Amino acid sequence: MKQWLRMRVGWWLAWLALTAVGGVWLARAELARLQQGFEGDVRIAHRLMSQQMVQYDAVLATLALLETGSGAERPEQRLSSVYPSILRVQRREGDQPWPDEKEAAALAAAEASSRSQRRAELAAVDLAQGRYQLVIGATPTSYALEIDLAGSVPWRDWPMNPKQSPVRVTLQRGAQQFVLQPGQTVDAGAHGWRFSLTKPLASPSQPFDVVAERHVGWAELPWRAIGGWAVAVALLLAGLWTAQRQRIARRRAEELLRLGQVARLNALGELSAGLAHELNQPLTAVLANAQAARRLLDDDPPELAAARDAMGQAVEQARRAAGVVGRLRRVIERPEAGGDVKPLVLQEVVRSAMHLLAPEFAQRGVAAQFDATAQAPVRVQAEAVALEQIVHNLLMNALQALDLVPQSERRLAVSVGRNGQEGVLTVTDNGRGISPEAMPRLFEPFFSTREGGLGLGLSLSETLASGMGGSLNAANATPRGARFTLLLPLVAASSGRAA
Repeated sequence: MKQWLRMRVGWWLAWLALTAVGGVWLARAELARLQQGFEGDVRIAHRLMSQQMVQYDAVLATLALLETGSGAERPEQRLSSVYPSILRVQRREGDQPWPDEKEAAALAAAEASSRSQRRAELAAVDLAQGRYQLVIGATPTSYALEIDLAGSVPWRDWPMNPKQSPVRVTLQRGAQQFVLQPGQTVDAGAHGWRFSLTKPLASPSQPFDVVAERHVGWAELPWRAIGGWAVAVALLLAGLWTAQRQRIARRRAEELLRLGQVARLNALGELSAGLAHELNQPLTAVLANAQAARRLLDDDPPELAAARDAMGQAVEQARRAAGVVGRLRRVIERPEAGGDVKPLVLQEVVRSAMHLLAPEFAQRGVAAQFDATAQAPVRVQAEAVALEQIVHNLLMNALQALDLVPQSERRLAVSVGRNGQEGVLTVTDNGRGISPEAMPRLFEPFFSTREGGLGLGLSLSETLASGMGGSLNAANATPRGARFTLLLPLVAASSGRAA
């Protein structure tokens, strides 16, 4: 039973391990796919914003190159209609100040930096309001653009749905930031995975960073695929389990068939020996009566009455012999006794026999108490098939004795130990025990307390044990039941090391 439970636990652990490995692999694959999509979308958004900012640089550079007289129409006046994101254009000619007095100082500083760096420069950056000014210092006219960031986002080509996408995209410079896309709101203590990517815009004059963040929660993992994988693994292992159980059952049947054949041969050998013993007396009487009748008939005159009586007795003894022969169900020669004796581990033999009888234990609802690891292996000197036959007979006798006990009360204990120079195997059941009348005849051939039994199992087991230099004894257990004890010689220390 313990071995069966260990096997079941092993299969469950295998299912859990394979399911966990497959689930982790599927989750990692899904996370990699989500991260790849996140990074691809962010790169597209970064490229679109960079292109937009570069356009502002180009607009300023174009304005700086144009030469316009005082009476000519100013080209910057048409910029807002072409670029809605350009809210206002300011210009400064020669030594004149900037038109907006509040911003004059910031624009002048940016203009000076622009002349020094020979490129457009930022002025009056207010990312909280989504606005900033871009200034280019040129001769004879300098220009400043006031730009609306919200209007600068090319939503038509934007790779994400700004209202539904879980990705948060911001434009940052220092401690200031402007939210281009709000993304999914995530609690501070939320568990999961976080993707982030920061890329500076391609315009040196507008040193903003595009910062994107994405939180992946447990709910976004591919639970359906993981569940499918778990079911597939369960079906695969169930198939393997079924195949293994069928293979074990087939091997058990083959082993039981082999053991049954050996048992029948040994039993018939025992039967033949018993028959030879029982036939010896009636055949001797038949011979004596026949010889007496012959002498009586040779007398002159012959004593017919006495001869007739002697022949009658011979007939009765012949009928007795015929009755004994009738008990032999098959006529077969006894197999050769004394197989190969070798060192055997008693625990392994018991475990093998209990494995073969596992269906019998299950059918009768008996959980045998046996711990093969309770002590060091007990190595005995025995013949493998004979020892298997003895253990098999003892276990079957115990199971049959338990048939008379309510299923909830059935107990069967098997123990292995040492007693001096002998290995000890004990099989104890809590059946009805052995009656005082049956105890002296328990190991006699043809004696059985079970209806329909041949009465050869225990006799054969005792004979086999004696043939291997051991013994088999029986006694009643306390408070009830029977205990059978098998003693076999232990392997010598030198032989044990060699084995």
